[in-house]
Amino acid sequence: MNPIIMNILKKTCKISGITVGVLFMVYFWNLDQKVLGWAYKQVNTMFDRKEVDIKF
Repeated sequence: MNPIIMNILKKTCKISGITVGVLFMVYFWNLDQKVLGWAYKQVNTMFDRKEVDIKF
């Protein structure tokens, strides 16, 4: 087979393997939920600092 095609296939397989590995780690350790939880707390602390005048 052509060496150029082999190099492209090797790079494609390597990139795909790394991507699948990273996505599995995110899924396995629930990193997406942990990051969103942290971001949610940060947003809440920003908006809780403001004084609110509620009038009904």
